[in-house]
Amino acid sequence: MAAGCGSAALKRCLEVLRDARNDSEQFAALLLVTKAVKAGEVDAKIRRQIFNAIGFTFPNRLLISRQPPDGCPEHTFRALGLTLLACFCTDPELAGHSQILNKIPTFNDILVSPCDPDSTSMIDDAYQCLSAVLATARGPRELVTKGTVAALCQAYLNCGYGSDRALTLLLGLLAVAEAKCWQRDAPHLLAVLSKLSEDFLKAEDMTKFELCEVLPRFIPLSPPLTQDSQGSECLCRLYNGLASILGSKLSQSQRDPALKLAACLVQACGSEWIPAGSAGSKFLALLVNLACVEVRLTLEEPHPLEAEEKKEVVTACYVLIEMGIQECLREEKPLLEDAQKMQLMRIMEEAFGAVIFYLRQVKDEELQDPFIFASVRILGAWMAEETSSLKQEICELLPFLVHYSEKLFKEGSTGPQTELVCTESSALPQDALRLLLPAFCHLTAEERPRDILISAGAPALLCNYFLRQWEVLASEHGSLTPLPSVEMSLQTTCGIFLNLVVTAPDLVRQDKTFSSLMEVLLKSLPVLLPQKDYLVLTANIVTLGLMMARILASSAVLQGTQSAKEFFEAAIRFLSQAHTEQADPSGGSLAAAVSPAYASVWADISELWFLGMQALAGCVPLFPWLPRAVLQARWLEGLSELLTRVAPASLDFELIAAFQGVLVELARASEPCRAVILSHHGLEWANLYGMAALEQCLSEP
Repeated sequence: MAAGCGSAALKRCLEVLRDARNDSEQFAALLLVTKAVKAGEVDAKIRRQIFNAIGFTFPNRLLISRQPPDGCPEHTFRALGLTLLACFCTDPELAGHSQILNKIPTFNDILVSPCDPDSTSMIDDAYQCLSAVLATARGPRELVTKGTVAALCQAYLNCGYGSDRALTLLLGLLAVAEAKCWQRDAPHLLAVLSKLSEDFLKAEDMTKFELCEVLPRFIPLSPPLTQDSQGSECLCRLYNGLASILGSKLSQSQRDPALKLAACLVQACGSEWIPAGSAGSKFLALLVNLACVEVRLTLEEPHPLEAEEKKEVVTACYVLIEMGIQECLREEKPLLEDAQKMQLMRIMEEAFGAVIFYLRQVKDEELQDPFIFASVRILGAWMAEETSSLKQEICELLPFLVHYSEKLFKEGSTGPQTELVCTESSALPQDALRLLLPAFCHLTAEERPRDILISAGAPALLCNYFLRQWEVLASEHGSLTPLPSVEMSLQTTCGIFLNLVVTAPDLVRQDKTFSSLMEVLLKSLPVLLPQKDYLVLTANIVTLGLMMARILASSAVLQGTQSAKEFFEAAIRFLSQAHTEQADPSGGSLAAAVSPAYASVWADISELWFLGMQALAGCVPLFPWLPRAVLQARWLEGLSELLTRVAPASLDFELIAAFQGVLVELARASEPCRAVILSHHGLEWANLYGMAALEQCLSEP
């Protein structure tokens, strides 16, 4: 310890601070204490002794004092108070104390106040206090709500003393509370991004690459930068800066941060930050090309990804490749020309060959690695769109994909959202199966991959997944919570099961998985039908349930149980309400039309509706109680009235055939149904619409 300030002397100073009879004695002792603090001569034990001697009361008095000692600068007492608080803040317990948190506005004011040579130590102390607060549990929230983001932005933009520390502190705050920061202080953060993007565009030295590391933290997912003129200007500068970088010969250490910055821009804005035209299309193609090369160079190595930093770069490349997939599929106002698309598809195919090669080497103990999830995610995106590429390799990988999805599903695994390379880390469920469902839907339509998926246990996994997703969708009170991703997962899972029902009926008949699925469908449809926002999912469940019921008619769950009857009643309501009559715009007659409630989604559900009608017709002979349910719904009367009132030309052949298929089976299976049809002029309109099979059935004695 410095001369004159040994441990005994410091102890004496603390006693004076505690027992001082006047301000001059206290001030003299305080000067010695702060001298020791500034010299870094205070350990944890002495720091506690200082705090125990003076607490927060004395520093608080100093901060508000406006009368400095004779011959001292105006801010002398304030500076001493800050020094003591900065000392206390080195203790994490004290840094989170309410007395420190209440001083955050004071610290902010010091950062943005005019700085003279005598006040630099106050700025240093203020940064030390704010940095310590940030490291506490309550700190980030308190800093955001008490205006520290705006103060740091102003301090950085002022380019005064300590502005580099302002940027460092901002980066730390954005790392743990990005959404809250942007929600509260978007204009201030946008001003910083504007300055950074200007510096990035102008820099001609290593500063350009250093800024590539900093900029991602200032690119928000919300609000979108493209919706703001200042944000759009920033994006333009970032595009031009990246174009100059990536068009040059780069070392690995220079290229990696540039790719990560580009990936962040893609996640925030898609491809909207890339201008249309020749230059933009060449840049986009170059970006995807570089990403594919990086993926191949890394994943084809014998021992890839030993460093976590490399995983971050490859994950960023995945984001760029996914943009490449989307742009190659884009038909409206495409950024890429057809020749560029074909070239990129070939290059991306090679990259996905490397991803598959890597995944085939993954060991069981590595399955929790978030990078595996990111790799499966991007492969799922490719498989969902490119169904003919790498078919052999994908078939060989399918058992792993099923095993991986099942492991995460059973463990309810959570992990960081690693595929988002520039947002704050958050624990989210790693639902690998959801990412693979579209691909599995394509693959179950083909014999070889379907057989592999069945052998790997995919049907049981998908059934359990469907049940879990349904439980998520349905709230405890029986109402349904709007969850588009869950709804889409349920719809796609239904599509997979429909493929299996059509192509592998023996599997449906023999595997108990499908009996369990049937039970779920029976119970879910009556809950779902009244929810008009879920018509597409309803159509999927109606059609799948009816098609499975034809195969599983002898199972106990369908033998006149209450749940079975309620399912069929709901299915009949769904099918019967799809069409109505409306005035024909071209004349005075009435025309058959899709019901208004169905019209907006008819393009998505029409095929399912026709399949459902066909399946219902097949169910009528199998369930003796089904015609009674049709009679109770008064569908026959409604359909007869529709066919009697509308112009025959307003019904196409497919619709007439669908109606006839159900009517014939009802007339054959049930005398009461036949009687209702006949009493409503069934013979006449059967003849009018060319329903020969129905006409013959009704004419039989």
